[in-house]
Amino acid sequence: MKLLRHGPMGHEKPGLLDADGRIRDLSEVLDDLDGDALAPDELAKLRDIDPASLPIVDAKTRLGTPIAKVGKFLAIGLNYSDHAAEAGMPPPSEPILFTKAISCLCGPDDDVIQPRDPTKLDWEVELGIVIGTKAQYVSREQALDHVAGYVLVNDVSERHFQLERGSQWDRGKGCDTFGPVGPWLVTSDEVGDPQVLGLWLDVNGERCQTGNTATMIFGCAQLVSYLSAFMTLMPGDIVTTGTPPGVGMGMKPPRWLAPGDVMTLGIDRLGRQTQRVVAWKAGRSTGPS
Repeated sequence: MKLLRHGPMGHEKPGLLDADGRIRDLSEVLDDLDGDALAPDELAKLRDIDPASLPIVDAKTRLGTPIAKVGKFLAIGLNYSDHAAEAGMPPPSEPILFTKAISCLCGPDDDVIQPRDPTKLDWEVELGIVIGTKAQYVSREQALDHVAGYVLVNDVSERHFQLERGSQWDRGKGCDTFGPVGPWLVTSDEVGDPQVLGLWLDVNGERCQTGNTATMIFGCAQLVSYLSAFMTLMPGDIVTTGTPPGVGMGMKPPRWLAPGDVMTLGIDRLGRQTQRVVAWKAGRSTGPS
């Protein structure tokens, strides 16, 4: 299934994508697509619904993040060996963990806001894991049993904030709109093996990133198992798993995003996103959607 949330920011309703690519409204079936809705028995109930019985939503409607009430937005750095090389850093011996603020979540095609006084705004196409059942000290063999599905993520980053203002990456990763997610959550049964997915990202129509999840240093099962040893992963949590090479920081000379630039990105089976970069403006509506 492809599950989604549609509607104006702050007023999204649950929905799904039918076999013909039409958005169907689920608001008469459940309140929202939060962690409770991702339990295996709840997903089974949704699979039993005939999409043709659900109202069609205007194709031009805005899409929000496909998961409501996200508890944790965790991220993994330098998880592709060729990306670590372009960043001038050695491949890590253990996953590099940082967090993205929940307030940075936004819809897949919402504008990305350049922060005040920025210098080095960058892009990162990534595969996101969505937890479906509580995971605590799970083995690698059982880890993917706790995954509800997968999402496309743009791990937008302000490199000056991230790398030149102290040792913590979080400050350059959690600005408003730095977490576009979606367009939909694709359930695990439909994705299949998460380690065979192609990723790509264009800036202003120019291909910048091309990669495949097969080249991850730490695969999805290993990441879920690893993280569950340090914190309990809860339904609705998102783990974004790192990016392949081709980010602006790795170009020679480096290339940074500016207002007016357009990012388009996608992952096999998970859809695509498009974001326009806009300048920060006081009073602009942002926040989780």
